[in-house]
Amino acid sequence: MLSVRERLLRAVITRICPAVAPAPVLRSPATPVLHEASSALLLFPETDAVTEHSNGLTTRALTLRLVAVARGDSAFELTDRLIVAAHAALLADPNLGGLALAVRELDCEWDSDDTDTGTVAQPARYEIRYRTHAHDLTRSG
Repeated sequence: MLSVRERLLRAVITRICPAVAPAPVLRSPATPVLHEASSALLLFPETDAVTEHSNGLTTRALTLRLVAVARGDSAFELTDRLIVAAHAALLADPNLGGLALAVRELDCEWDSDDTDTGTVAQPARYEIRYRTHAHDLTRSG
């Protein structure tokens, strides 16, 4: 059985894919997004911290970073649209179908790359609070 963490990540992808289509959602890509791709949304799990132990349950905080990437004259507009759509899809059900206690936005930043003409990357970070049984990462608590 999959861990609650993996099920959460899959639920996030399932929710944001239709919202940002036709842009692809790529989970932790090992290679840079190809220049031919006009835009994409990248998903990077950053940390999964234990925040509390109580009554055989562990409360956790999964931090993930969504990065909207686009190129060209309308890159800032495209990345903004991707982040807006992903944000709305992610927070439409802040319990992610009962897997999470809450989803909250942490921060957002902007970055343009002068070495690659017109490339914009807009990261937004979110925290997903959830519980597991202390000795079983596959069981929600």
